[in-house]
Amino acid sequence: MGTFLRFKVSEDQIYQGILEDDRVFPIEGDIYTRWTIGKQGLPLDAIKILAPCIPSKVICVGTNYRSVLAAKGQAVPPEPVIFLKPPSAIIGPGEEIIYPGGVEKLGYEVELAVVIKDKVKAIRAEEALNHVLGYTIANDITAKDFMTGGPWTKAKSYDTFLPLGPWIVSGLDPDNLHIMMRVNGKITQDANTNDMVFKVTDIIAYVSNIMTLMPGDVIITGTPPGAGLLQPGVIVEASIEGIGTLVNKVVLQNQEN
Repeated sequence: MGTFLRFKVSEDQIYQGILEDDRVFPIEGDIYTRWTIGKQGLPLDAIKILAPCIPSKVICVGTNYRSVLAAKGQAVPPEPVIFLKPPSAIIGPGEEIIYPGGVEKLGYEVELAVVIKDKVKAIRAEEALNHVLGYTIANDITAKDFMTGGPWTKAKSYDTFLPLGPWIVSGLDPDNLHIMMRVNGKITQDANTNDMVFKVTDIIAYVSNIMTLMPGDVIITGTPPGAGLLQPGVIVEASIEGIGTLVNKVVLQNQEN
């Protein structure tokens, strides 16, 4: 098991690193291929943690929890429902979610995110975990105003609409993780990934048979019951067992904080 992260020491220095016992050790090389760990560790409070990867694409799975389908009175779909979010929507831990002007209903969704470690094309589910670097936390922010019919691109794609992080953890069982969201300290989502209709292995296999996955690509796997709306000024804390907590604040567009 390893915990990988991206971080800044100064504005013009970005590193990849390994987290060990609350100290970050920069690495030489690339977390997706070969790397060596440095000997000089840094305390967490001496760095700025960034979004943990820069994907070529983010693939999202919609309505993937059985309890959500049951609450909506919907049947289990025959295959995963997928859509894309642009990498430009990604922000890291501690960064602000911008509430855009003209949006009246801003939604949140805590989701388990899978980070791909190599080039993947047309694989079987049994092979899927061999191609996973690890897992992180995603918050799928949505302008619900624009979710009525038609493509969801506008609703899902604003800048800052995908908080991701705080780091990537390998060696977890993605099919049995406690997943939770707090809004201003109040628990709003509280579930387990064992409620997912399509498991991580199924999703990776399905997506890889449509498009080639590249190192650093991210698949977010759907959200459990309790997703709701946000207001400017609130703090959202998305947590997943074995990974940690991703914290972001919501601010109005052009509002100074």
